[in-house]
Amino acid sequence: MSERVQGPGGPGEARSPGPTVQELLATDTREVPKPLLEESFEFLGSEDIDKARYISGDFHRLEVDKLWKRVWQMACREEDIPEPGDYVVYDVADMSLIVVRTPAGEIKAYHNACLHRGRRLCDDSGHANQLRCPFHGFTWSLEGALTDVPCRWDFPHIDDAKFGLPEALTATWAGFVFVNPDPGAVPLEHFIGEADRHLEPFKLQDRFKAVHVVKVLDCNWKVAMEAFIESYHVIATHPQLLEYLGDCNTQYDIYRRSDGLPGFNRMITAQATSSPHLGEPLEPQDVLEAMFRDFYPEGVGSFTVPEGQEARPVVAEAMRAQLAEATGADLSDVSDSEILDAIEYFVFPNLAPWAGVGAPLTYRFRPYGNDPDRCIFDVMMLVPLPAGVPKPKAAPPHVLGPDEDFAAAPELGGLCAVLNQDLTNLGWVQRGLKSMTKPGVTLANYQESRIRQFHADLDAYLAAET
Repeated sequence: MSERVQGPGGPGEARSPGPTVQELLATDTREVPKPLLEESFEFLGSEDIDKARYISGDFHRLEVDKLWKRVWQMACREEDIPEPGDYVVYDVADMSLIVVRTPAGEIKAYHNACLHRGRRLCDDSGHANQLRCPFHGFTWSLEGALTDVPCRWDFPHIDDAKFGLPEALTATWAGFVFVNPDPGAVPLEHFIGEADRHLEPFKLQDRFKAVHVVKVLDCNWKVAMEAFIESYHVIATHPQLLEYLGDCNTQYDIYRRSDGLPGFNRMITAQATSSPHLGEPLEPQDVLEAMFRDFYPEGVGSFTVPEGQEARPVVAEAMRAQLAEATGADLSDVSDSEILDAIEYFVFPNLAPWAGVGAPLTYRFRPYGNDPDRCIFDVMMLVPLPAGVPKPKAAPPHVLGPDEDFAAAPELGGLCAVLNQDLTNLGWVQRGLKSMTKPGVTLANYQESRIRQFHADLDAYLAAET
């Protein structure tokens, strides 16, 4: 395997020494999905990012007007609302939508405000046969039509045809339900673009949401999101992972578009390989034991890496069997990479679905009300199912309280400790940005390139007239 060092090339061409992701994928014991065999990096510059983007109330209001009111955004999963009458309330900034399945099986999204005096119609998620305002009883059908006005004799000025609930656009992709408040938005299919080709082999639409944990964080939504789309922070924040995580050998891929719409990006962080930060590579058996310690503790001491072999195929085979037993799914043809590696995509503006089955995560980040210093962080697990088994209704969100950390969500398993380590940074970043005298944050040319692409796409939205 090659040793990669800083060469005489231009900015953005430096790479860490050690095995590349593509070299590791070449040793896979199964066929690797074709999108994982691609590399698509583009140097996007080295300029600082203005810190006002994270702390300014004016910038937040600009985002609400130019981004959140105009962009496709994931509101829920299809299995959150499988039956007619099932609904989810989706809040972002000061906007609120009721995403509901109608008796005909359609998915609709209504602005969550009574047209009489403005009270929110729904405050949580659940099941209803109609949408009735708790204040005075104005009622609408699940198709959005006005059906009842108490003391109707006092409202001769209401035209029922004009008093239907205002709608946002809805569409589905990969099992996710998207909404867009802008009636003139491009179709979701066009907005998603090439990300569909990349994620299609992983069949996210066939998985079900087995875990959903929600936590309000004391930082801007972009501060939180950016912490989860790079592996550069592992050495300082998650040092216990270095024994089995190729953190600084992560492959970062940038996919931009020429039509003015946002692109997507990806990182692949190989596991069951030790970090170059440790110096000499660990012995394969030590790598196996370290990874099992966090992901498969009952397997510690039960598996041995044969002499002359690497840890990856042995760890993958053991965890493939463990996952197949736990889920009932047939994983016999699933690649080692999908079992082991952190394969995280990013779909603008705030969705980070993971493609693998060993770490079946999805993250979502959004503003909390109109406070640029707080955000909502959703952690979901999309689990595969056995062939032919009907998809169950999704797990309801487990909302953590202000004084709770992720240890209060044991359904996240070993991820709790890692997420709590991330929590130790995020509020301090927000506070630090306010006291920092330098006007902007400085990004790595390669390892933080996904952050730079995000800001370029955000700029395009904020500058657009329509």
